Amino acid sequence: MKNPVAVASGTFGYGFEYEDFIDISGIGGVIVKGTTLEPRPGNPPPRIAETPAGMLNAIGLENPGVDVFLNEYLPVLREKGVTVILNIAGNTVEEYARLAAKLKGHPGIAGVELNISCPNVKEGGLQFGTDPVMVKTVVEAIKAECSLPIIPKLSPNVTDIVAIAQAAQEGGADALAMINTLMGMAVDIRTKRPVLGNVFGGLSGPAIKPVALRMIYQVYREIDLPILGGGGIMNFTDALEFILVGASAVSIGTGNFVNPCLADEIVDGLIEYMQENQIAKLTDLVGAAAV
Repeated sequence: MKNPVAVASGTFGYGFEYEDFIDISGIGGVIVKGTTLEPRPGNPPPRIAETPAGMLNAIGLENPGVDVFLNEYLPVLREKGVTVILNIAGNTVEEYARLAAKLKGHPGIAGVELNISCPNVKEGGLQFGTDPVMVKTVVEAIKAECSLPIIPKLSPNVTDIVAIAQAAQEGGADALAMINTLMGMAVDIRTKRPVLGNVFGGLSGPAIKPVALRMIYQVYREIDLPILGGGGIMNFTDALEFILVGASAVSIGTGNFVNPCLADEIVDGLIEYMQENQIAKLTDLVGAAAV
């Protein structure tokens, strides 16, 4: 990463969508839209709803499939000098492994973020990320097929986040992304129906920041892996909080919709803070509040 600020999957498309606002080659890492083995149309609309201090989304992993990404989008991103982190999702361990195997021979991917908040269709729809055994199994399967850094994105919809992180580490994860969205819903009192076409959606934005900070703090104190922290970061002071509880880098999600230049502004804010406080290395701040 050129700097410690990435943009989160599902909030930045493939990077091209933001080129009128920001130099995408200068972002620490562009985590592209969630990618699956086959094209997906996504969930029925409505798929987005605003909530107090955040938003709900139920996009449903709409994407053109991994072959289109690798053959059409990746070469352009590579030519532009973008640091690409590919987010992948599957419904079975075999799907994840096949996805990982397809990445061979395609230079320009810096790492692979695993969306493990997907339902395992062979296990009755239970999310991979809620079961330590499944987390370890899917990470191991991907590591067997892929030599790139593997970064599972942990779901907050669990009772023991440390156990999930431990399982990811045992499976061979190179880093952790924390956290994915919290499950939520909204209701339209006029229609007396759920707002989202899928009923439930992922809650993101400042509303989830306290949860994200707490979980990163817990994992940092117990697990020896770098953490990419995110969840409601809207300015450089938010980013600094994540770093102080243990994140080595941060990812900007919902904030991109509010301010498409936010990644650059956070980098500038961190540099200014370090200069003002005579801090030579960002690593001196990582986990300072979690000792």
